[in-house]
Amino acid sequence: MRDIITVMRFTIKEMVKRKSFVISTFIILLLIVVGFNVPNIIKSVKGEDTKDKLLVVDGEDIFEGNLEALKQANLGYEIEIGKASFEEVKEKIEKEEIKSAIIIEKQDNTIKVKYIVENSSMMRDVPETLVNAMNGLYSEIQINKLGLTQEQLQSITPNFEFSLEQTEEEKASGNILVMMLMSLVLFYAIYFCAYQVSSSITTEKTSKIMETLVTSTNPRTIVLGKTIGIGVVGLLQMVVLVLTAFISAKLFLDSELLNLALDVSNITPYLGMMAIVYFLLGYFEYSLLYALTGSTVSKPEDIQSANGPVAILAVIGFYLSYFTMMNPTSELNLFASLFPISSPFCMPFRILMGLATPTDVAISVMILIVTILVIAKVAIKIYSNAILNYGTKMSLKDIVKMYKDK
Repeated sequence: MRDIITVMRFTIKEMVKRKSFVISTFIILLLIVVGFNVPNIIKSVKGEDTKDKLLVVDGEDIFEGNLEALKQANLGYEIEIGKASFEEVKEKIEKEEIKSAIIIEKQDNTIKVKYIVENSSMMRDVPETLVNAMNGLYSEIQINKLGLTQEQLQSITPNFEFSLEQTEEEKASGNILVMMLMSLVLFYAIYFCAYQVSSSITTEKTSKIMETLVTSTNPRTIVLGKTIGIGVVGLLQMVVLVLTAFISAKLFLDSELLNLALDVSNITPYLGMMAIVYFLLGYFEYSLLYALTGSTVSKPEDIQSANGPVAILAVIGFYLSYFTMMNPTSELNLFASLFPISSPFCMPFRILMGLATPTDVAISVMILIVTILVIAKVAIKIYSNAILNYGTKMSLKDIVKMYKDK
């Protein structure tokens, strides 16, 4: 145990001293802070009012002077009521005096509403909010003309109460955006932390540090010490990044927008604890695989190709869990939460949605632990035989042969 701690401390020191690690962490932290400040940056450039200007032209007074009501409808535009021809509107848009315009005309018995923008290639149709607002306003004008009583008006006004129900007994609850963000954070934390194990092993083989380590302790201690050491650094880095993102969101984003987009009411201490458990288990799973691939190469330039199969497994596991979130009560989502390559990314979110029973979690954790033990046994044996290989990258046939050798 003392040797493992020694290797772990050595690995932690080497990791935090690397310029690439320090610079990349600083850049990510800076991007997080700047990213959450984007709305404030836009406001400072454009001014406090960042709403797009919309010019509404009703030359024939079809709305009988009632278009001012659109300004109170909170449509997300700075609405200006005025008169202008199509050419004048075009000139205003080109000069960026306005972002878009609506020209209302009457032809025969049809009211033509032209929504004018500079380029419509990114739009599929006229914004539904504008369509609904103008339809409602025109209907209100015509109803008022009829002189209907309040009772008559209520009789023609629908009073529907809509609710969403499902036929499946299991019901998922939780903000899908929060789940996807957490899945993304876990994936990159596990993937990049585990990748560092492979990079560290290959780098030390190149610098001949490995020879000193091997003569001082056994290969199993090296594998476990390096894996734990890099895991500790990775976990701390992830905590710092998440805390920075959380604090930046609280400081720089509008509280109503933040609460609407990131409803964290379902996040509990139990979920936080299980997220850390699955991070650690997922990290150990992939880091041991990367330790195996790292020991089979002796040149840093060969790391990328050697790690390819493991990277593919990680991506498959992530996307399997990511896309099954669209249908969280499906059997495929349950499979993804138990399958060892995807469960670190999927199971925490079944817990978040209230779909995972304690039995499901226990089975998933046991499968992960058994998988880690099997991978560790294979990785340590191949690592022990291949660690001092300074030749070319070994093929799969060489690795299998090496594992069979006593």
